[in-house]
Amino acid sequence: MNTYSVIASPNHPNNKKKKVVFIMGATGTGKTKLSIDLATRFSGEIVNSDKIQAYKGLDIATNKATEAERRGVPHYLLGFLEDPEEDFTVEDFCHHALMAINRIIANGHIPIVVGGSNTYIEALVEDPKIKFRANFDCCFIWMDVSMPVLYKYVGKRIDQMVDKGLVEELRGMFVLEEEAVDYSRGIRRTIGAPEMDLYFRVEDRIEDEGIKKLLLNAAIQEMKDNTCKLVNSQLGKIQRLRNQLGWENAPDRRYMCF
Repeated sequence: MNTYSVIASPNHPNNKKKKVVFIMGATGTGKTKLSIDLATRFSGEIVNSDKIQAYKGLDIATNKATEAERRGVPHYLLGFLEDPEEDFTVEDFCHHALMAINRIIANGHIPIVVGGSNTYIEALVEDPKIKFRANFDCCFIWMDVSMPVLYKYVGKRIDQMVDKGLVEELRGMFVLEEEAVDYSRGIRRTIGAPEMDLYFRVEDRIEDEGIKKLLLNAAIQEMKDNTCKLVNSQLGKIQRLRNQLGWENAPDRRYMCF
């Protein structure tokens, strides 16, 4: 496919540098599928840059690709954090991502960094101590989808996650005895965890199934609303990276929009 020929780019001035592909985009734009398609087409291996997906567990809530969906492509930094309370900092990500990228290159393959935590990607590429651009030739792929279409898909995807067992999965990590749960750290930051808190606290005290269903539907709707807010935040971050940091026009970086 001509769309992907930029990875080889024989006439690029930094052609001798090792290539690293970054796939960026808001939640629900299809980054994961594209990364796997590219990896299978161009002998790539994938480095996860989604903070929540770095934690082990809650596979439905964090929307991790299943083993079947990965199609044998090696994935790094995916579900590897055992402690759900651990804070996976920007520094932690850069350290582990660099190790993964170097290992992939040593394997003779192309590193493909994909995920929704754009702060991670910015730090990896722009931190002067890392000197990433001095060592690697970067290609940025932005998965762009019109907002009305994306909002509609986000709602549909959450409904599908509920059908797969999202509520039951989240209930498994809920601890009723904790009066004030910190949803700002670790895997509890995942969409769905804070939104379901009230429902889990009161569901056993409500006998009326109609009221219980209303509360559940309200929690699910809140998930959809907050995911749309996350989408807006992610897109704002990407636009800032393009405009303020000049990622779109920099001579050592190439940007494609789908």
